[in-house]
Amino acid sequence: MSPLPWLHPGRVALLEAALAERILVIDGAMGTMIQGHRLDEAAYRGERFAAGFDAHQPGDRAAHDLKGNNDLLNLTRPELISGVHADYLAAGADLVETNTFNSTAVSQADYGLQHLVRELNLEGARLARAACDAAEAATPGKPRFAIGVIGPTSRTASISPDVNDPGFRNTSFDALREDYRVAIDGLIDGGADVLMVETIFDTLNAKAALFAIEEAFDARGARLPVMISGTITDASGRTLSGQTAEAFHISVAHARPLAVGLNCALGAKELRPHVETLARVADCLVSAHPNAGLPNAFAEYDQTPDEMATMLEEFARSGLLNLVGGCCGTTPAHIRAIADAVRGLPPRSLASLEVAA
Repeated sequence: MSPLPWLHPGRVALLEAALAERILVIDGAMGTMIQGHRLDEAAYRGERFAAGFDAHQPGDRAAHDLKGNNDLLNLTRPELISGVHADYLAAGADLVETNTFNSTAVSQADYGLQHLVRELNLEGARLARAACDAAEAATPGKPRFAIGVIGPTSRTASISPDVNDPGFRNTSFDALREDYRVAIDGLIDGGADVLMVETIFDTLNAKAALFAIEEAFDARGARLPVMISGTITDASGRTLSGQTAEAFHISVAHARPLAVGLNCALGAKELRPHVETLARVADCLVSAHPNAGLPNAFAEYDQTPDEMATMLEEFARSGLLNLVGGCCGTTPAHIRAIADAVRGLPPRSLASLEVAA
């Protein structure tokens, strides 16, 4: 069977050309930037949810506290999210991630807002793509790309949440697949250039997302590039569901990803041997966006932009990277330092740097 054509062939061509030329920079943490605004409950609710009910959309009932639901800000404080995207693009990011990490029904259920999943993803993608358009207009000749983020959800299909009942599961492959499909359609319709299944701690969850992605592509008769990024949870060197970096790559390679990488949980120093493993075995591009070191006793990240950039520059000089950015604790200052550090360094080489089709 012939592969599906690209949904946005012109933008894929620009992405291919940029990846062949240099190491591309992904943005940093969205949550860290939002936390810096110290928003209260009213700020999260905005006008739409000010009284817990929207007369124009009778289904919008928000009896729960909404503070902390960062994805909801796509709807209630879009200017804030647009500003974060703009700051990262100004700092040197080539790709910005949509503010949709928790935009699935299972995650939004904590707030009673499961019915908003499609809208959250749609608006998240629109905001990211609009920020990229503005940055491109300001700096002609430098394309920017919106990554549609698909988070891991708060449940695991491989591990029981009840230590007294190892066989119990509070979700299933099909339930996750159906949930992910709604989110994915929203991201695609909102204008995402790339989809990224990220912060993967359970590969079965990721496989459900990848299956849903293929369903969405088949329904449209066209596809987008797909990135996959796992999480090594601790010094064991494995994901929560027990895979090494090499095993993780093998288990998702069937999806023909643009890139496989690692993010979150660890800082660059701790992540390096696992990125090196991926760089050795992956037949696609390799990405890394680690945390700004390990959290301190107050769950804060102390690693400075220069410290983090120095470590990631060594990754690049060692030929490990095609895409690099930051996760928890990183800011535009970190991304600016990282972009400066890898500028002019060649990307990890492959026989061909064409996007896998």
